Amino acid sequence: MEMAVDSTTIDSTFVEAADSTTVDSTALASAVAMDEPPEETREVLSFHQTVKKYFIEGGATFMAFVLICLILGLALAIERIIYLNMATTNSAQLVEGIEEALGNGGEEAAKEVCRNTRGPVATIFYQGLDRSAGSYEEVAKAIEDYGSVEMSKLERGLSWISLFIALAPMLGFMGTVIGMISAFDKIAEANTINASIVAGGIKVALITTVSGLIVAIILQIFYNYILSKIDSIVLDMEEASMDLVDLLYKRKMQGK
Repeated sequence: MEMAVDSTTIDSTFVEAADSTTVDSTALASAVAMDEPPEETREVLSFHQTVKKYFIEGGATFMAFVLICLILGLALAIERIIYLNMATTNSAQLVEGIEEALGNGGEEAAKEVCRNTRGPVATIFYQGLDRSAGSYEEVAKAIEDYGSVEMSKLERGLSWISLFIALAPMLGFMGTVIGMISAFDKIAEANTINASIVAGGIKVALITTVSGLIVAIILQIFYNYILSKIDSIVLDMEEASMDLVDLLYKRKMQGK
């Protein structure tokens, strides 16, 4: 009987010890959890909010000038693209129409076809037809002269776009230099090199540089597209003009 009582006593002692250990571990875990700092939650900004944030941090003065370069450059680029698309003409179809009009109604009918067709090719053709009574050299010279005029119209405004392409990164670099000067002034005032002061000034400086480069890249893409469009139209003008001169020369050789 005594042995049974002792066994029961030992078992209860072990149970109490286990319960005590569990309580202590739970309390310890709770204390550790309370001591840990709360996790920081970062606010996720939208694209518009991010752009606005960096625009303000970069400094309203220089960022405003960079933004003006972007707006004006894009406005000119879009205007040129619309103009060039309207100036594009199906030259082969126009030459066929003029040849048919010359055969049916003569030069006046061919001029009417040119008047009803928009674009620089039709304008050049009209001037060539207007001087078709002259020699081959006179017709070719008239087409060449008016071709130069139409080409100048196609390239109108490109110098301003190239100006904004060069000006935007320059303004960004100027903002960078001024931001670095401001950072060094703050270091001199604090009389110590503080990482936060240096990082803040460098951040502002780099934001203006990146903004200027982004604007220049965007405008450069539009500028190159416009140049390629102009080259395509000019090549089409030259080929179509040669076809017209040959057509008029053949008619003159046939006595028409």
